[in-house]
Amino acid sequence: MADAKAAKLLLDDKEFDLPVLSPTQGPDVLDIRKLYGQAGVFTYDPGFTSTASCDSTITYIDGDKGELWYRGYPIEQLADQSHYLEVCYLLLYGELPSAEQLADFESRVTRHTMVHEQMHNFFRGFRRDAHPMATMVGVVGAMSAFYHDSTDISDPWQREVASIRLIAKLPTIAAMAYKYSIGQPFVYPNNELDYASNFLNMCFSVPAEKYNVDPALAKAMDRIFTLHADHEQNASTSTVRLAGSSGANPFACIAAGIACLWGPAHGGANQACLEMLRQIGSVENIPEYIARAKDKDDPFRLMGFGHRVYKNFDPRAKVMKESADEVLDLLGIHDNPTLQVAKELEKIALEDDYFVSKKLYPNVDFYSGIILEAMGFPTSMFTPIFALSRTVGWISQWKEMIGDPQNKIGRPRQLYVGSEKRDYVSVGQR
Repeated sequence: MADAKAAKLLLDDKEFDLPVLSPTQGPDVLDIRKLYGQAGVFTYDPGFTSTASCDSTITYIDGDKGELWYRGYPIEQLADQSHYLEVCYLLLYGELPSAEQLADFESRVTRHTMVHEQMHNFFRGFRRDAHPMATMVGVVGAMSAFYHDSTDISDPWQREVASIRLIAKLPTIAAMAYKYSIGQPFVYPNNELDYASNFLNMCFSVPAEKYNVDPALAKAMDRIFTLHADHEQNASTSTVRLAGSSGANPFACIAAGIACLWGPAHGGANQACLEMLRQIGSVENIPEYIARAKDKDDPFRLMGFGHRVYKNFDPRAKVMKESADEVLDLLGIHDNPTLQVAKELEKIALEDDYFVSKKLYPNVDFYSGIILEAMGFPTSMFTPIFALSRTVGWISQWKEMIGDPQNKIGRPRQLYVGSEKRDYVSVGQR
């Protein structure tokens, strides 16, 4: 970053210089770190939509062009030519691994997939009808009670061990949350399977009979993991960074990220999308709901279309659409009413002037929900799958923050609009 340029702020006839930082990609940034000390004023930015809270080398998004890069590599190339654990290595360490480095990394992850046996008892403390995300928040947060040897954030090796453990164990924990919710026994990890296949096996196999993971489904699952691995400073990532800024252990920070991801406006969007498709019910009902979506006075909104960041087509959606088509063809699903509604809505969104003019294209949540539904996952598992995918991004961002010499505890300011100072009045005089 360079700060040769400067902006000038004129306030009460006084002039203040604000350094301008230039990134490798994206718009310039005004450096306001010394603004309060020099001028005695704050900036006001609800939602932090115009504020950079950190600098980062991990992920870059250009919403206008519809671009997403991990460490400089376009997401389309990684989804097409790479696989999730290689992407994990890239996000964690900054470069693509050699064959030897990749083999070592995959071996370390594979051999950490089992969870502490006493954690099985922890699951049984939850009600059977608990949402899997509620279970995951509790269990991941409790990992700090089981893995004391990787909670010292000042020790680089402990940070490394915690990183590997989280990437390795989140699929196991997510699968256990699913199995617990449907009353089936937990399935232990299988070190002979790849990352995505192992997850599917833990979710869908039972002790009574052998389960064969279809390679095409495993590939689609791996793509879902890859496309959701990181997405810059979104709400959950910012939550992880904010929690980490206090010095909290990595398991607590990731649990905080999972809790934030649970919101329907964030990680729960694909679940909300499928629930919307079920609400529409059949293709015949689509015109009614399209009309409602266009009516500004109607509270109904079409979920799974458009994106807050992408003002063009979501680059992840292009890849996910290919996977959706492949999975539906593979499974021979053509008469499912929900999926028929989805395909018709997709067609309308790509052709209707209203959608095209507002750039309301189907997004990644729209297609990932279709794939997961076709695979047999209930909607309650959509967000847990998102969480285990995003774990590597959270960890990469957390590690970057811990190693940043500019890191300080997060402390946003506020615009106070409450009462002025007033004196206490005893209860008998009120």
